[in-house]
This record gives sequence, C-alpha cells and structure tokens, in this order.
Amino acid sequence: MQFDYAAAFSRNIGWITESEQQILRSKRIAIAGMGGAGGAHLLALTRLGIGGFHIADFDTFEIHNLNRQAGASMSLLDRPKVEVMAELARDINPELELTIFPQGVTAENVPEFLTGVDLYVDGLDFFALAAREHVFAYCAQHGIPAITVAPLGMSAALLNFLPGGMSFEDYFQLSGRPEMEKAVRFLIGLAPALLHRRYLADKSRVDLKAHKAPSTGMGCQLCAGIAGSEALKILLQRGQVSAAPHGIQFDAYRNKLAHTWRPGGNRNPLNRLAIAIARHQLGV
Repeated sequence: MQFDYAAAFSRNIGWITESEQQILRSKRIAIAGMGGAGGAHLLALTRLGIGGFHIADFDTFEIHNLNRQAGASMSLLDRPKVEVMAELARDINPELELTIFPQGVTAENVPEFLTGVDLYVDGLDFFALAAREHVFAYCAQHGIPAITVAPLGMSAALLNFLPGGMSFEDYFQLSGRPEMEKAVRFLIGLAPALLHRRYLADKSRVDLKAHKAPSTGMGCQLCAGIAGSEALKILLQRGQVSAAPHGIQFDAYRNKLAHTWRPGGNRNPLNRLAIAIARHQLGV
C-alpha cells in the first residue's frame, strides 16, 4: 500500500484541525537520546505527524534495555540505537525528513544539531549532564523552546524552558559543580514533589556514583505522552504551557498529580533543603 500522509494521521483530526495537522507536518524537532524516554518521544511525535527530526545517540541496544526502551528487542541487540529508531520512525512515515547524529550530542555539534529546529525534546540519559548543559544553553541563547520529561519510578516529571523565560541553568544551577553534586541537583530540580520516593523497593539499586538507577517502561511511556502533548501546544501555540520554575509530576503508582512552583529553582529554600537531605541519603 502506498503511504498517504492525510490518511495516516486522519485519526488526529478532531483533537486538532486539518490545518493544524499541516502545521505539525512542517515542523522539525530535535531529540537527543534514543533510549527509554527519547525513543518513545520519537515514535509518539512521529505518530502525531511531525514532519522532521534531528536525532542523536552514540549507544547500541543491550539486553538490560529490554524492560523500557522502544527500540530494544532480542533481534536488534548490539545495533546502534539511532539507526534502529530511525528505521522504526520511517516505517510509520516514509516521508520523514530525518537527520541522524550517530556520535551523539557534543559541544562541537550542538549548533548543527539544533539548527533549523522548532523545538528540542530531551531524551538524554539522566547522567549525561554535560551534554544536557550544552544543549539547553544553546536553546536559551537561540530562542528554541525545550522540554524535559523525566521517568522517575512509575512517574513522569515535566519542566518546560521557553524563550524569554527561566533557563535550564538558572533553574538547576549546575555550572561549575562536581559531577555528583550536579546529579543530586538535577534529581531534586526535576521533581521537587518527590512523588516517586515512597515506593522504591530496593534502595541499593540507586548508585549515582556508578551511574546506575532502576527504571520502568511505564515511566518512559508516560513521559512520551506528556512530551507529545506539550509539543503539540507549543508548536500550535494553543493551550496552557507552564514553564520553569513551574513543574508538573504525575505518578501512576500513587495516582497523584503535583504542580510545583520553585522561584529561583534550586536556589529556593525548599529545594536547598531537599538537596541537602538527598546528599546525606545518597552519600554524596
């Protein structure tokens, strides 16, 4: 059967108009990281009818990715994530304009990665903090809206960084700090409500120094739904979009929704206290 864009995405119509679908078709989104959250983002946004992507990842699929990553399967182990996800996305929409960055995102290629894009959606590994700092700094400098939605347990924690608003660095305050301090600050800043903290079954599985933490497929899929909805609102310029220092966390395990507001980001007294407690509990 021959591909037909209008037919392929016709079930979107009703929630969006036909003219809005064509707007989405004209948009280009950059996604760094094609693992748990990033791969799910790509497929959700492809099914929304986005017409172009820049995608980056240097890693290959491994067996421990099977519990959560959209492109991970036994037949695809050891293959580059970015190539597999590009194939899956093109199998949904063969007309996609897709640019691949198989070396991942680096300080050197960030300008190329983000040139010509309408939106950045963060899918980087939690511990890829240096790359994340470079990407979000470029977005802030060049007026590119940016979304990060973190899978934490069975929850998703959303922060939007919009042109003219609070920047990633202003919120998280990572610059110049030691790696483990950055990790703690990023963790607390992502989800100040900490809805996920009460049901961790084995605390020994969290080891920031070894760059290890448990994760679930449910969390990644929640992230993709939330990121896709935020992307739709931002790109179509309709609907309420809350930006940092406002944040949202939805936890499916506890059936709880939290809206947070942290003026000053990690400078806020509530976040400073949470960071101090986390340092002690995690041995940082």
